[in-house]
Amino acid sequence: MGSGKDASTAPPRSAAPGPRQDAAGGDGTVRHVRVAAIGAGFGGLGLAVRLRQAGITDFTVLERADSVGGTWRDNTYPGCACDVPSHLYSFSFAPNPHWPRSFSGQPHIRAYLEEVTERHGLRPHLEFDSEVLEARWDAAAARWHVRTSRSELTCDVLVSASGALSDPAIPDIPGIDAFPGTVFHSARWDHDTDLTGKRVAVVGTGASAIQIVPSIQPEVERLVLLQRTPAWVMPRADRRITRAEQWMYRNVPLAQRISRSGIYLTRESSVGAFVRFPALLRLASGLARRHLRRAVKDPGLRAKLTPDFTMGCKRILLSNDYYPALARPNVDVVASGLAEVRGSTVVAADGTEHEVDAIVFGTGFQVTDMPIGERVFGAAGRSLAQEWRSGMQALRGTAVAGFPNFFTIVGPNTGLGHTSMIFMIESQLNYVIDALRRLEAPGVAAIEPKPEAQRAWNDDLHRRMGRTVWSTGGCASWYLDANGRNTTLWPGSTMRFRRATRRLKPSEYSPIAPPASPPTAPAAAPEHTIAVEASR
Repeated sequence: MGSGKDASTAPPRSAAPGPRQDAAGGDGTVRHVRVAAIGAGFGGLGLAVRLRQAGITDFTVLERADSVGGTWRDNTYPGCACDVPSHLYSFSFAPNPHWPRSFSGQPHIRAYLEEVTERHGLRPHLEFDSEVLEARWDAAAARWHVRTSRSELTCDVLVSASGALSDPAIPDIPGIDAFPGTVFHSARWDHDTDLTGKRVAVVGTGASAIQIVPSIQPEVERLVLLQRTPAWVMPRADRRITRAEQWMYRNVPLAQRISRSGIYLTRESSVGAFVRFPALLRLASGLARRHLRRAVKDPGLRAKLTPDFTMGCKRILLSNDYYPALARPNVDVVASGLAEVRGSTVVAADGTEHEVDAIVFGTGFQVTDMPIGERVFGAAGRSLAQEWRSGMQALRGTAVAGFPNFFTIVGPNTGLGHTSMIFMIESQLNYVIDALRRLEAPGVAAIEPKPEAQRAWNDDLHRRMGRTVWSTGGCASWYLDANGRNTTLWPGSTMRFRRATRRLKPSEYSPIAPPASPPTAPAAAPEHTIAVEASR
């Protein structure tokens, strides 16, 4: 599963990291880097590794927080874990023989990303506490001007790796501001609040909620689950990875590669049911119904928890303890969403009322309206959010017409419903690295997708989307934008996406010549580096 390389292209530009300064110099100059990336999660760190492997060292990774990890740094709620097997939820170029479980928890995934950072010498390239406030394409200079919360810089190439799961989506509930208790989102867990003995409302029944509910249910006095739509839940085949297995993976790397390949092929074999033949999911839905029957004996509760849409239309969840927790006597399942808050009372859309001390939102993220889009401005001076007002779209999920030398990792229609996003991220990294090689051609300062190429790509993509379970399954999911269009998922196999992004097609791009007068080089700055807060 390694990355492909184009031997026919010129080698990438290599430069040692230059001196850095925290802000614009006294003479108004700003520092310049070849590549600037936004975000230090899987996408940003993966890009950093691949850049160094390609011999490109003149780059920086801008991170708004004080450490790496992305969503695996931010989500620290009780029970937080991944629903993709550990060996597959890691970089192919950075295997981890020390995974403790077949499905790893948040602390171990975050530790893995810290270890990747150390192993590949990425710390000198990381700028923490540097939130990108604005990035504008400067056509006269053929480069990006980036303003962060700490400094300003310019770059030839800008890569957004902020991801789709970075900014929580909290519904606007009438009366929530006057609630006297504690309110927080699962991705911003309030560890200063002790829920022991409290009456707690959990809003939502997605991937976070099914991990939170069984983790806090034994501790709280009363748990009220406000459920708009029940999810399909399958058993979670989790187990401890033995020391003998870890020893083998550490000393016989081929064994881990074989294990990873087996998991990949097993997961990938299910893609046809999602994208072409949803009827094949009926067998799996039978297993899910049996899983529910075994855990929940009460027919009334079981009816509330039984979905009425085709499995796979919404994200399939994995849990062995969610249903048993809901069957406990201190849990109330309200088959209706939260409509209003009156003082300390949560009121569901069906009129049901419950007095609570705390409200936890497990309501997902801003996926189809990523906030970074409001901060990136292209060649016409329009923001990415304005360009995407009628729906997100990109060429091969990675480049956007009107935004030269701009790439986005985990962009439009790159999400998955059946396997690991890390495979898709690595595919996009191949594409970005090849784009950087193309930019070495004489007389080319920048490239941007042709609008007709982007339109053709997306027309074909959404034509194929029409027969998927996400379009025909009869549900309303977070995969869909405000216009009912699926701008989130990839309607095909990961291998198809890998082939589509292995190399950039020059015919899909317009080259931009260097400016007539090259931009003035930044003045030399005193040699010092940005202080990086020690990882915790």
